[in-house]
Amino acid sequence: MPHPTTAQLSRRGLLTGFGVGALGLIAIPTLAGCAPSNGGGGGSSTGSLTFGSNASDPVPKKAYAAFVSAFEKKSKDTVTVNTSDHNSFQNKITNYLQGSPDDAFTWFAGYRMRYYASKGLVGDVSDVWDKIGDNFSPALKKASTADDGKQYFVPNYNYPWGFFYRKSFWAEKGYTIPGTWDDLITLAKKMQADGIIPVAFTDKDQWPACGTFDYLNMRINGYQFHVDLCAHKEGWDTPKVQEVFDTWKELLPYMDPSAAGLTWQEGAQKLGNKQAGMMLLGSFITQQFTDATVLADIDFFPFPAVKVEGTDAVEAPIDGLMLSKKGGQSAPAKAMLQFMGSGAGQEAYYSIDKSNIMTAKDADTSGYSAFTKKLGGVIADAKSISQFFDRDALPAMASNVLEPAMLDFLKSGSVDLKNIESQAKTLYAQQ
Repeated sequence: MPHPTTAQLSRRGLLTGFGVGALGLIAIPTLAGCAPSNGGGGGSSTGSLTFGSNASDPVPKKAYAAFVSAFEKKSKDTVTVNTSDHNSFQNKITNYLQGSPDDAFTWFAGYRMRYYASKGLVGDVSDVWDKIGDNFSPALKKASTADDGKQYFVPNYNYPWGFFYRKSFWAEKGYTIPGTWDDLITLAKKMQADGIIPVAFTDKDQWPACGTFDYLNMRINGYQFHVDLCAHKEGWDTPKVQEVFDTWKELLPYMDPSAAGLTWQEGAQKLGNKQAGMMLLGSFITQQFTDATVLADIDFFPFPAVKVEGTDAVEAPIDGLMLSKKGGQSAPAKAMLQFMGSGAGQEAYYSIDKSNIMTAKDADTSGYSAFTKKLGGVIADAKSISQFFDRDALPAMASNVLEPAMLDFLKSGSVDLKNIESQAKTLYAQQ
């Protein structure tokens, strides 16, 4: 979900059409339109590379064009860009990497990166990180590192999830930012008594509920447990996971009762219209506020502390670049990823697409608004960054198992963890 216009596409695209094929990988049609590298192999630079991009929407497509242009000007290398439909790129990524992939390609940090690294389908860029490592936080490096301890990903941007609200409305009502879960419940009760919807929760598309689950799991059981659960190194039918849903149940009476039939855009409108007091979502929510006055009135606070780790872990999906296995032997391709790891590279992208937050420490943020700086600060201060459930976990686990189970939970207040665990065992065994 690199930006608001593709927020749904990137999640939903990742969650559809998967079956198990050769090597235990996802069997999908070959990605069309990706030319072979003009000089990606052999370990020597020929001054050219190919770049497969999922940035098919107008704004990110122009942003990557600006980035590539800046790289070509700096390096004198030539980049052939092959842009594919966003959904198609995600759905066809495995056969793409097994076939004739580009040298470099757009992708995501977290499990989605580690999965393909474990299959030997992507290029090790640890040597690039030796040059750019000081330009990123430890949390960003952790999110770029696979299970073998090597780096396979270079971040471009990310965006935090948290609670958004209208400052003037809160000031009028005397609401204060909750620091703990108990504070949040107390605030929700007050909002309900004031005749407004406390939490503009929506789940028509099912993925939004993952954000609440992820935060509660990290706040109750810690970041590492969250990562291990997503990778099925921990079981679902455990007291730790039950506690997540038991805690969540306390908030259910204060969530929008129409949630199951609402899109996140509709929820955002309720927040903007002061029908709701707050909404947990990614910062892409702000593009729903086209009235400048309303947009200037929007603020943000992190998901409150519940049990462990305070608010150290932040849900902030990271998008960036990777190399195919072939591209890992290409000096120009590695040079392009090194450029992405610089302020100059990220500024070139941000000059067009300002809906996200640059991740390089030396990126010029003087043009950031106070609000954007606040969002960036939350990420910069994080000790751990999660990617959102459908990026940290097996896609079929998210789409076929957890999302339907969470929707049932929202309606009934109960969850069958033994059934979830049974399905998880089957799905992960196929990998």
